[in-house]
Amino acid sequence: MEVQETRVQTDRVLTIPNILSMARLVGVPLFLWLILRPVFDGPNSDGWALLVLALSGISDYLDGKLARRWNQISSLGRLLDPAADRLYILSTLVGLTWREILPLWLTAALLAREAMLLVMVWILRRHGYPPPQVNFLGKAATFNLMYAFPLLLLSDSGTWLDTPATIFGWAFAGWGTTLYWWAGILYVVQVRRLVKADTADTTAD
Repeated sequence: MEVQETRVQTDRVLTIPNILSMARLVGVPLFLWLILRPVFDGPNSDGWALLVLALSGISDYLDGKLARRWNQISSLGRLLDPAADRLYILSTLVGLTWREILPLWLTAALLAREAMLLVMVWILRRHGYPPPQVNFLGKAATFNLMYAFPLLLLSDSGTWLDTPATIFGWAFAGWGTTLYWWAGILYVVQVRRLVKADTADTTAD
């Protein structure tokens, strides 16, 4: 979760927020296996997949809140939290696209944004800067997508939930994708300013 820069960071690894983030990471392959079982002629496990996704969302909220409340903000936590978010989004994209619930164009749009961010991280590292911190806009985008994906999964349930889940799922997907790209563009602007300032300092020296 987003944290204030003025808070003291720690190098501790085994903190409660970090353990929650690690548990979220362990849940990624489990979630992907559950969502893809019908593809390989296994039983439908969408209910269990939704439960894993819901628990991930709860832990995502708790790890940031507890880190701030208990002063357990750590360098590792700043890496684990966004990594878990992106892996859940990636695994959901793979699963829903494979099951033809998500169209390829939406998957391509979200993956293109991730590729753009990876390029920005590479540029920052070349100039000696750490990856950009997660901001509120990026978190809002992630939350929208994390609401959208389970709803879109429900839209394939074959029950009366299909229609409302489709409507609300696509509404969240639209907002989430828009905010995701908006946050990505802001990262690009931030990187450009840092690199420009770094270049100016080097020239002045």
